[in-house]
Amino acid sequence: MRAAPTILHLDMDAFYASAEQAAKPSLRGKPVVVGGLGPRGVVATASYEARRFGVHSAMPMAQARRLAPNAAYLVPRFALYRTVSDQVMELLGRLSPLVEPLSLDEAFVDLEAGGTADDTASAMEIGEQLRGAIEAVTGLSGSVGLAGSKMLAKIASEEAKPNGILVIEPGTERALLAPMPVRTLPGVGPATADHLRRAGMTTVNDLAEAGEAELVRLLGKAHGSSLHRMASGLDDRPVVAERDAKSVSVEDTFDTDLHDRARVRTEVERLAGRCVQRLRAAGRSGRTVVLKVRRYDFSTLTRSETLRGPTDDPTVVREAAARLLEAVDTTGGVRLLGVGVTGLADFTQEDLFAQAAGERMAAELVDTAEPGAPAVADEGGPDGEEPVPEGPEQLAARRWPAGHDVRHDAHGHGWVQGSGVGRVTVRFEEPESPPGRVRTFRIDDPQLRPADPLPLVRNPVDYSSWPASLPKSRSGAVSAGAESRP
Repeated sequence: MRAAPTILHLDMDAFYASAEQAAKPSLRGKPVVVGGLGPRGVVATASYEARRFGVHSAMPMAQARRLAPNAAYLVPRFALYRTVSDQVMELLGRLSPLVEPLSLDEAFVDLEAGGTADDTASAMEIGEQLRGAIEAVTGLSGSVGLAGSKMLAKIASEEAKPNGILVIEPGTERALLAPMPVRTLPGVGPATADHLRRAGMTTVNDLAEAGEAELVRLLGKAHGSSLHRMASGLDDRPVVAERDAKSVSVEDTFDTDLHDRARVRTEVERLAGRCVQRLRAAGRSGRTVVLKVRRYDFSTLTRSETLRGPTDDPTVVREAAARLLEAVDTTGGVRLLGVGVTGLADFTQEDLFAQAAGERMAAELVDTAEPGAPAVADEGGPDGEEPVPEGPEQLAARRWPAGHDVRHDAHGHGWVQGSGVGRVTVRFEEPESPPGRVRTFRIDDPQLRPADPLPLVRNPVDYSSWPASLPKSRSGAVSAGAESRP
């Protein structure tokens, strides 16, 4: 661990919910919950207003609705979140070549490696300026932690929430960590915490005083030794610029259990196609196809098949996933399906058999198509059956997800406030407009159509030269544990 607190951890505040509030003026200052809205959906993010009611991430959506019945419940808009995340990561990249993203809204930065900070005062100054830059460019707030290690920087940003900055001075680590619960430390999950509790250890200080030998006896050599070091405030993990993904996967939880075997196979093939899309978007290929099935009784099975070489061919992945499904009993019903690819590579070993099969399929489609018909048919039901027609509720939920963007020829840009019974309700407003009016339309209104998200800040400040002109303070160190909040 370094002497100066020059490792920065940024964590955007209630990221998805805050982005939705910034985009929708009528929701600012009100409880907002983002996540899956079906009976089995879970909360992805809750605004701070919703958290006051006890709503939190990973909570079942049904429970959240009971706690905060008047909150706005929205379907995630990942296109918007990725755009904002790219803006934030670009700002971080200006501070140092060593930026380690952990997710869309969280990252470590080694300020010393970028030459932007080498002591407490300069680190604090760059942290404050970063928060200002993020707000100017995205309209959102983030909390910043500064310390001599990744573990402590992350703890500092958590303590600084919301919209604050906290620096942990070298020499103050043990005193800060001592009263904190053991779950504060990386690698301590519910099972480990419960094991430690039974041994009489509930705080970080308990771990430090127990000694390394006792933790090794309880948890094994690797975990016990690592945990004792962290309890003592020691963490020498470096900031790693490239975090190589080990797998690409997609999964869906269904509102009602699937019992029809043909429907299950259709869903597996659909997930395989989505998985390959992500694989190709990342410029990768993979050698092992993995199928995940969670059954009606919550038992989860995984099956995998390793191919002859890496591939990003959708036909190959679909066929492998279908073969894996044949070995799984789905008689009682299926509540979740997932398809993933592991053993990633940056190249593809062409599968000539799959390529030939794909060419034959394309030829058959062309040969059997009626004159004037498209070469690729619309998706139908399993085994060539006609698709089951959707009712107004299903059609509205699929086409008009709550919170998503729309545009009306007469009323302009808005977002879906709700839908059902053949109708969709839209609030017409933009990020920089006053709260807008609400109107209701038929779900098949020809003037209403889905739209792309608008920028949260229409004319963001130009930070292209930042932080080259940043004046570094050398006026002395900030006192141990110093923090700044709005």
